[in-house]
Amino acid sequence: MKKATAAAANAESGAQRAETSPSRLIDARIEELGDWRGETLARLRALIKEAEPDVVEEWKWRGVPVWSRGGIICTGETYKNVVKTTFAKGAALEDPSGLFNSSLEGNTRRAIDFREGDEIDGEAFKALVSAAAARNLTTKKDKPRG
Repeated sequence: MKKATAAAANAESGAQRAETSPSRLIDARIEELGDWRGETLARLRALIKEAEPDVVEEWKWRGVPVWSRGGIICTGETYKNVVKTTFAKGAALEDPSGLFNSSLEGNTRRAIDFREGDEIDGEAFKALVSAAAARNLTTKKDKPRG
């Protein structure tokens, strides 16, 4: 009887973990927003996954969607009037389309603030995501081990 109870408990805890996986938490955030911010976050998420199919979704800092590959690519924060994607190493990325429009004064990060009604240049955004992932992967390989 104890084995059956333990197995049921393990199955239940596994189900709870699946329900609270980062991807499901991001799904829930998009649904919870239920407005243009949720639609924008969903669109950005889709573009990130198109650009980097091996991206890892994470949930950090008490509720911020994070996409990583070899390190953090970007975050997807939602505020009352803006959906902000902050690129962890954005200052080191080429931005020929001029998407970065926030956090421009820093030495490391750069962000894009999307407001209601803004059009998303999907190709330019995917290029930034791919460049950020490539930088993460290259930087990781170049670091000396020790």
